[in-house]
Amino acid sequence: MPIKAIDIFCIVLLAALLAGCPKPIFERYPSEEDRITVPEESAKENPRAVASLQLTDQGRRLLADKQPDKAIRVLEQAVSLHPTNGQNYYYLAEAWLMKGFADQAKEFNQLAEIHLKEDSRWMIRVGEQADRIAELEK
Repeated sequence: MPIKAIDIFCIVLLAALLAGCPKPIFERYPSEEDRITVPEESAKENPRAVASLQLTDQGRRLLADKQPDKAIRVLEQAVSLHPTNGQNYYYLAEAWLMKGFADQAKEFNQLAEIHLKEDSRWMIRVGEQADRIAELEK
């Protein structure tokens, strides 16, 4: 059966659509370097911060498992324990982005930017996330 022009058009269109789709965050980031660890001396100084970091890691894993609702609940607990940890806000933005809610994602992305502004590695991620949020808003 010969390939028709419409078949070629459909293949090219599908390839163009797939090429324009950004990779989901967890195809790029769920590496071991993202695993959140707590230095032993910090655990003695601030147990609330340690508990928050453990919840942050749990929330990150829930997002990697595509469970944004559970992740939101866990990350909100993490924020209540340590409200200046910008990673919590980043992952909350990621959860809302995963659910398709650009407004909530944008608010948490802005909070992540405020709290992570001194960390250039995280600021790259925050910027990429802001770009994905802007795409969702279109």
